[in-house]
Amino acid sequence: MKRFLSIQFLLIIIFSVFANEADSLVNYTPNIEGTIRGKYEYNSSLDAHRFQVRNARFSVNGDISKIASYKAEIDLSDEGVTKMLDAYVRLKPTNWFNFTIGQQKIPFGTDNLRAPHQLYFANRSFVGKQLVSGLRDVGATALFKSKNIVPVEFQMGIYNGDGLYNQQRWQKTMNYAFRLEVFPVKIWEISLNYNSIQPAALRINYFDVGSYIDIQNLHLEGEYIYKIYTGDVFPATHSYSIFAAYNIWLNKKNLKKITPLARFDSMTDNNKGKVNDENDYAVDDIARKRITTGLTFSLNKPFINDIRLNYEKYFYADNVVNNDDKVVVEFVVRF
Repeated sequence: MKRFLSIQFLLIIIFSVFANEADSLVNYTPNIEGTIRGKYEYNSSLDAHRFQVRNARFSVNGDISKIASYKAEIDLSDEGVTKMLDAYVRLKPTNWFNFTIGQQKIPFGTDNLRAPHQLYFANRSFVGKQLVSGLRDVGATALFKSKNIVPVEFQMGIYNGDGLYNQQRWQKTMNYAFRLEVFPVKIWEISLNYNSIQPAALRINYFDVGSYIDIQNLHLEGEYIYKIYTGDVFPATHSYSIFAAYNIWLNKKNLKKITPLARFDSMTDNNKGKVNDENDYAVDDIARKRITTGLTFSLNKPFINDIRLNYEKYFYADNVVNNDDKVVVEFVVRF
């Protein structure tokens, strides 16, 4: 059955590639883009400080024909670590279909799919960080879209499952992802997501639902994820995030807008899919809750240029020491 589905998947791609090409002119000039995030944090629980370069991303992307494009992106400092992020070729023979092969972001979730310059808060939610952090892999993704009656996008993909740097090993099992995104009205989005991974011997399945709505200057968003471990070797993990942001437009010479924000997120005990030294599936991320409040100052520049000021208050069980309350000041530029 899996082999039959794979053949069908390949045939769809081949027939679509040889479909009629668009007549629009193509600009073959490469686009160079970048994102730099520098931050300062004060941990009030520990009375300690630190500076970080959270991201220093640079990418090159562009078209090589009417139906083919490419992207290569590297992060020179992901908290001090250099990472190759994207390296893919994309075919778009029609307006309703595209196919991407190479190293890429997995189509799963809401917070996970946001680029660093698109984040509302300095730090991602527990859903986007502790549960699905770094969800990139090498594989193939197909996207289908329709604007008939209700706009819909559907993505499905198959991936090695070994992450970014182990691409030579032959795979007996693969990782899979499916994403359905629906826009009932222009201002409202709903997404249903599924991701199945096997980081070691254990198969893990993720189910995710997310939604956001934009009402003039108000943005409301929520996301819930349910993570189950095959064989019941670890209790299912639950996590959710809800937040609100409101844009106050100033349009001053140097300050475009100020955005107050507030978020509440929560997670139960989490395991990352691997055993410890005692060969047990133990807790890797302990259960916690958090309230985040903040202000984002959007400067009036030709490029995205934000200053994010956040305060994070953590809540743990009574027997767990809280070492995580912090103030974050982050400067973000996107060019």
